[in-house]
Amino acid sequence: MTLPALLLLLADSRLPAGGHAHSGGLEPAAGAGAVTDLPSLAAFLHGRLATAGLVAAALSAAACAHAARTMNGTNGSAGRGGGPHGHEAWTVLDAETDARMPSPAARRASRAQGRSLLRAVRGTSPHPVLDEVGVFPAPHHPLVLGAAVAVAGGSPAEAASVSAYGAITGPASAAVRLLGLDPLAVHRALADLAPEVDAVAAEAAGFADHAPEALPAVSAPALDIFAELHLRTDLRLFES
Repeated sequence: MTLPALLLLLADSRLPAGGHAHSGGLEPAAGAGAVTDLPSLAAFLHGRLATAGLVAAALSAAACAHAARTMNGTNGSAGRGGGPHGHEAWTVLDAETDARMPSPAARRASRAQGRSLLRAVRGTSPHPVLDEVGVFPAPHHPLVLGAAVAVAGGSPAEAASVSAYGAITGPASAAVRLLGLDPLAVHRALADLAPEVDAVAAEAAGFADHAPEALPAVSAPALDIFAELHLRTDLRLFES
């Protein structure tokens, strides 16, 4: 199976979408002493993938499914059980994303990354469906990612994979910079987590056609607390 090159670009850490400025909660976790070495990093990534990673992947899959329906002219069908469609669906997905991020700081980070990603994908692959997402001043990152995957010719399952992959690679990269860990050892930790990434992506993709309110809402209280603490830190390397 050959993946579209545009889809590969979305998963590339060199995409100029500002991802390098966010640690996914790793910086405040390291500052609190919760992540200090490779084993604690692996535990952090595992927990993040199973919580915030699953939520984001499911939102991306749902956004990709809606964007694909829009592009195919089947906007009136909103998946299992009916539900909102058209612009209303984006509004509902945006609200459901907010509801799954109790931390204002986390919502702020998601919207900042979404705005940056939207600017990047509009520059490479402009499409009317991206304009629909862009009606929000700062759309959430998972929604922009899902729409971008659809524009790139990808499926909801692939949107979930890209999202789940990014849920751990961003923090892992930050750990190398913050903790001075061996990059090869960190990459090995990522490789060990690969089956879990695939499993989370597959689970998330199964919600692509569900009603927005039925999407996973797994909580991650520690990440929420870290996000709020990080926002109040005077000296920090990452935005989140």
